[in-house]
Amino acid sequence: MYMAYGWPQVIPLEPGLCPSSQKIICLKVINRLLLVVSPDHLELWNSSQHKVRLGKYMRDSDSLEREGENLQAVWSPDGKLIAILTSSFFLHIFKVQFTEKKIQIGGKQPSGLFLASISLLLSEQVPFSEKNLAVSNIVCDSKHMLLGLSDGSLYSISWKGEFYGAFELDSFPPDTNEVILSPRSLDNGLSSKGFPGTLIPNHNVSRSSAIVQLEFCLPMRLLFVLYSDGRLLSCSVSKKGLKQAESIKAGKRLGCGDAVCASVAIEQQILAVGTKRGVVELYDLEESVSVIRTVSLYDWGYSMDDTGAVSSIAWTPDNSAFAVGWKLRGLAVWSVSGCRLMSTIRQIGLSSASSPMIKPNQECKYEPLMSGTSMMQWDEYGYRLYVIEEQSSERILAFSFGKCCLNRGVSGTTYVRQVIYGDDRLLVVQSEDTDELKMLHLNLPVSYISQNWPVQHVAASKDGMYLAVAGMHGLIIYDIRLKKWRVFGDITQEQKIQCKGLLWMGKIVVVCNYVDSSNTYELLFYPRYHLDQSSLLFRKPLHAKPIVMDVYQEYILVTYRPFDVHIFHVNLFGEFTPSSTPDLQLSTVRELSIMTAKSHPAAMRFIPDQLPRDCIANNNVTSNSELAREPARCLILRANGELSLLDLDDGREMELTDSVELFWVTCGQSEEKTNLIEEVSWLDYGHRGMQVWYPSLGADAFKQEDFLQLDPELEFDREVYPLGLLPNAGVVVGVSQRMSFSACTEFPCFEPTPQAQTILHCLLRHLIQRNKSEEALRLAQLSAEKPHFSHCLEWLLFTVFDAEISRPSVNKNQIAVPKFNSPTLLEKTCELLRNFPEYLDVVVSVARKTDGRHWADLFSAAGRSTELFEECFQRRWYRTGACYILVIAKLEGPAVSQYCALRLLQATLDESLYELAGELVRFLLRSGRDYEQAPLDSERLSPRFLGYFLFRSSSRKQSLDKSPSFKEQSAHVASVKNILESHASYLMSGKELSKLVAFVKGTQFDLVEYLQRERYGSARLENFASGLELIGEKLQMGTLQSRLDAEFLLAHMCSVKFKEWIVVLATLLRRSEVLFDLFRHDLRLWKAYSSTLQSHPTLVEYHDLLEDLEEKLSSAANLGEK
Repeated sequence: MYMAYGWPQVIPLEPGLCPSSQKIICLKVINRLLLVVSPDHLELWNSSQHKVRLGKYMRDSDSLEREGENLQAVWSPDGKLIAILTSSFFLHIFKVQFTEKKIQIGGKQPSGLFLASISLLLSEQVPFSEKNLAVSNIVCDSKHMLLGLSDGSLYSISWKGEFYGAFELDSFPPDTNEVILSPRSLDNGLSSKGFPGTLIPNHNVSRSSAIVQLEFCLPMRLLFVLYSDGRLLSCSVSKKGLKQAESIKAGKRLGCGDAVCASVAIEQQILAVGTKRGVVELYDLEESVSVIRTVSLYDWGYSMDDTGAVSSIAWTPDNSAFAVGWKLRGLAVWSVSGCRLMSTIRQIGLSSASSPMIKPNQECKYEPLMSGTSMMQWDEYGYRLYVIEEQSSERILAFSFGKCCLNRGVSGTTYVRQVIYGDDRLLVVQSEDTDELKMLHLNLPVSYISQNWPVQHVAASKDGMYLAVAGMHGLIIYDIRLKKWRVFGDITQEQKIQCKGLLWMGKIVVVCNYVDSSNTYELLFYPRYHLDQSSLLFRKPLHAKPIVMDVYQEYILVTYRPFDVHIFHVNLFGEFTPSSTPDLQLSTVRELSIMTAKSHPAAMRFIPDQLPRDCIANNNVTSNSELAREPARCLILRANGELSLLDLDDGREMELTDSVELFWVTCGQSEEKTNLIEEVSWLDYGHRGMQVWYPSLGADAFKQEDFLQLDPELEFDREVYPLGLLPNAGVVVGVSQRMSFSACTEFPCFEPTPQAQTILHCLLRHLIQRNKSEEALRLAQLSAEKPHFSHCLEWLLFTVFDAEISRPSVNKNQIAVPKFNSPTLLEKTCELLRNFPEYLDVVVSVARKTDGRHWADLFSAAGRSTELFEECFQRRWYRTGACYILVIAKLEGPAVSQYCALRLLQATLDESLYELAGELVRFLLRSGRDYEQAPLDSERLSPRFLGYFLFRSSSRKQSLDKSPSFKEQSAHVASVKNILESHASYLMSGKELSKLVAFVKGTQFDLVEYLQRERYGSARLENFASGLELIGEKLQMGTLQSRLDAEFLLAHMCSVKFKEWIVVLATLLRRSEVLFDLFRHDLRLWKAYSSTLQSHPTLVEYHDLLEDLEEKLSSAANLGEK
């Protein structure tokens, strides 16, 4: 799969003679060359590691005036000829030749690039019957070209300049079928097989519509003709090619009648059709030409008004993804399953009602392709996507892409090491700490990649600690622990290896090598510690080119076309160390030739027999491994997405599912004690999301009728593509695109970002369903220290409970009648969760997420709510206990819930948890009023209200004494008031003033009324000097929070004119203006205050305050006398 990374590169183009009217008419990549054709010139660029212009051809003004501007262009498949049709219908054929002038780019290594000469071979006017025709694009094979005309006919021309004339398609026979896709709701990534195309006879097809695009697929011998009215016609082409009219037969019509472009994926046999609605429809060409699914940006908040119609579609070279460009704005890259891998359009929101259209004057000016996409072209390796912006001829944008290391073809990699590889680097997911996955950019050695660009194959060892990387020649190995590369010391040996596939077998690297001189293939076995011909352990010639390879322990699977499977066994004798050379022997143990009409395999993986954990042998290749049994089955993933299970003993194949993109075999793959996915057979990913497959309970673990496939849909974001697994953490690692913007660059940086999603809840649920409680408990205990463990338990209980309450009531009643039945799945799940301290929090969290009407069912299995509350109370988990209050009110009644809440209120006050205490107070007052007004209306309490009293509201709340409840002075409210006043007296007596402030703020306690009543009680200050010292120690005035608390208290003391406290707090705060206002009206108090500060040596720090006050009072007295 493909992920964009880095900043887009800009390739500048030559300015034309008429820049205002310039528009690129052709963009094509063949044989590492990039051809760009504009209205008045053409350029040839090198599209490999270094982007260099190799040649160009500029037409002069006389030629443009006489023969017209370049209108359409096509490049021959061998890259030697270029045909251009001008606006005056002149055909120009150019020849591309390379000179001996070498290009030196810089550095020690030679570039191997030569300048090209582009010469005009032929210039003739095409003898069209009409002069006012418009033409479509040109398609070709090795001998002929074909273009569509505005009168609905096709015109054939040879590469030698021979004009065969125009011809019309067959006069659509009455039995010709038409595939019409009626417009419907868009379903990104969802299968549309429930909406097959409607087949209707096509009798009256208008031939007057102009042909605007041709799409030719030579391997499939299909020609797609797109008309200006949006009709898309599929035609078959005989082996005679494009020369004769009778060789092209009209087939079916496709789409809704609003098609604007089309592109074919040869490997997948899928047709992508772009529409005026901005939607791309995918059609299956292998079977009934039915629509598979549609993709669009609708679910990301963008409509046709934002992006416009689809302008172009470009499939990656391996046909696993496709790029979509829109007429008005941006491009995106999608996988076949509907996962959005990359998008240049900034994601604003997921609601289309939010109208995320960005105006040009906003801060979105750095978004690429804001003016729309004109045309796109992938390079031949899929590492670059070349894009022309709409109405732009000055430059080409080149987006860099990395490929995900997936188990396909002749290269195998482990799922525990997630790698994305670019043309000259590796992007490795750092998963040692699953709390924060990171992407490491690993640049390949320049000495290797400069000579062997680009990267072709990457394979990770089974433990994920070694990476084998192969370019055009040779291979290198990276040690992740030591952060060192191992390379061939002899470059001549390196150049003799053309790696076509890589596998790891323990400590051995298995290379599928192509021998150019003899046109044969062979397997080379190298030890990981030394890359040299002298260390080569074995060389095994192969019968033909392999299409699929796999390895398990000492067994190697090699598959040839059409479907011949060979299995080899490897024996290693001697010590496997750098100081010794072991002897490796290879023998053929099985050969199968399977006759099938299905598409060829894209991947095959051994399915080992699942053995107990303590019986699994070491995975190093040894000769005396007694438990290394030859696998008798393997999984097959075909190019069309079909997943099946092959029995290697009798050759029978059992189809499992379809629309699969990739899979990971997990059974028997890990020997570590902490492997959390031992019970899983394999996982797969496709348009349905993740599917987890488990073995059955019978003697045959993979018998079709007993095969269990539970939790088939793991919620995976359609922007996150899964890369692999972390078995020790029980998570799936995926990657999604992020963009970072900078003011100093024109374009954003594309950043692949790894993300983790747990599957632990699926595994636990599977084990519980199979009555494997001990295994489930052991698995959960292994995971207890993992991140998000509590969330996994909560999700497990929620899914089980949701399934329980979602069952039809009839079935539930039938099950509930017998009292002697075995425990339900919900009861067994609760029994498992009771072994962990998170149980109390998990149960009440699930209750909060479900309707209160079903709480009785939940707590009948989880335990009585009052007992769970009591356990929380004894453990001092007061916040969790508070969550149970509403449940108790619902299930046990208001009196019990109020009693529990009062106990909890007293405990939270003792622990100084004042915010929680405030929530409890508000609940008690609310519940008191509600139950007094409507004692039978228990339905008013709901989980929504639970959030109300557990989370503080930002609105201003009334104090307790001002509430109607206090005015009523019911026994219930009186209890709350007594508890609060008692705690306030305790804090005031101990002069715990910071806690008092937090208490007042948290519970909205009326401090003013309390101070007025307790002026001569608990709030009284006996001695000013000792009080000043004590309160100064308690408040610690050096901190900002203490000063704020003192200010808060001072304001309340002033409101009740509590002079003793005002003097103390104002002194601590050095609020001379407050003291001055107090003392000028009470000189007796001033004299006492002054003498006290002067007589106590511990209060000497306040002498400057005293002098300041004395000066102010003297000035005030003098003014008064005057």
